[in-house]
Amino acid sequence: MDAGSRAIKIALLDTRTRAVVATGSCDQGINQSALASDLLARLLAEQGLDAGSIAATVATGYGRHAVAAADRAVTEITCHATGVYHLHADVAAVIDIGGQDSKFIHLGTNGLVVDFSMNDRCAAGTGRFLEVVAQRLDVPIASLGEHARRADKPASISSMCVVFAESELIGLLASGTSRENIIAGVCRAIAQRIAAMAGRIPAGKIVFTGGVARVAGMRDALAEALRHPVTVASDPCMTGAIGAAIIAARENGGSE
Repeated sequence: MDAGSRAIKIALLDTRTRAVVATGSCDQGINQSALASDLLARLLAEQGLDAGSIAATVATGYGRHAVAAADRAVTEITCHATGVYHLHADVAAVIDIGGQDSKFIHLGTNGLVVDFSMNDRCAAGTGRFLEVVAQRLDVPIASLGEHARRADKPASISSMCVVFAESELIGLLASGTSRENIIAGVCRAIAQRIAAMAGRIPAGKIVFTGGVARVAGMRDALAEALRHPVTVASDPCMTGAIGAAIIAARENGGSE
């Protein structure tokens, strides 16, 4: 279970084959434990299973300690690394940008975490920043990438604090800057912040995960800022939950 800041995600994993049986998500809320339990019950029912089918459960994410159904909690750094390595065995680093934080995780042998950098003190460089931009510009967040691709001169966004950046967006609009150029500028500013946070850029594959990975323009902006190709994870919103399930399976010894 990945109890993130914006959504709760659950992955069911076969402990013998390590195959992902099912995944699901729901919006985050006040009663995280009840929401997680309801989502789990629905996933199990859809697979014709019951609670007795579960060998072990690991929770991760911001709300990991609030999930009563979990046997134990593991940090999202470890779970995202494990989940991405399961999906992309040749990964050298993970960029995870969620609703309230962003991370650059360096991986070593067998997907183990070697080092990481994390921004969790400010919404700048996170999904929340993009939400503010989408709301201010009256653009669906799912189409931000499409708008960014149409930009001909990305705006320079100097304020990386969300509060001040919103004022800067208003000023850019008043000066006649197009929404496309503003959005492209925001994507570039976020990517440059990630690049500065990353430090040494590994030679191997960099995999992009988290909800922001679904914004098409962000992958291109990150690749430009890092001067390195970036691959979007095959299931970017579920890597934390999948990693948690793999850790639960390992601790259970892989038995049925």
